Amino acid sequence: MRIDTKFLGEIDIDEQRKVCFPKGLFGFENCTEFVILNAEQPPFYYFQSLENKDICFILLDPFLFRPDYEADIAQEEMNVIGIQKPEQAAIFVIVTIPNNDAPMTANLQGPLVINEETKRGCQIVLTDPRWKTKHDILAERAESRKTGGQRPSDGRSELRSQPQRKEP
Repeated sequence: MRIDTKFLGEIDIDEQRKVCFPKGLFGFENCTEFVILNAEQPPFYYFQSLENKDICFILLDPFLFRPDYEADIAQEEMNVIGIQKPEQAAIFVIVTIPNNDAPMTANLQGPLVINEETKRGCQIVLTDPRWKTKHDILAERAESRKTGGQRPSDGRSELRSQPQRKEP
């Protein structure tokens, strides 16, 4: 399948790589079909809309800079995209790269959850007060390195994505 992308121009992709977001993303409800592509700069990914070539987000695995990240997701939301066990889920966050000297940030409050088996996903809103819409990626990565990436153990279960570089 040939697609037109914002950053990579026209490319061929396997149709099996399409990811369906039945409800779209917040603010982009009309875009429901996407593809995840490796960005030119690892560990980032492009989240390219298949309906509108100008809509493309930058994604990142949140566990790369916040090993303590937890996405407590209601079972009803997981059922919508068919997740029965945590291993089926990949979690990504949307990155904002400013044009000025402001820090690059990630939205940890509104992660994308994708069922890697069914290729269905949704964006959720986390109510945990630790997670905001603008986390300074480089500062938090540096802090994580200083503390050895320790995660607090509070007994809550969470979904975690598996660090990987292959395109999902």
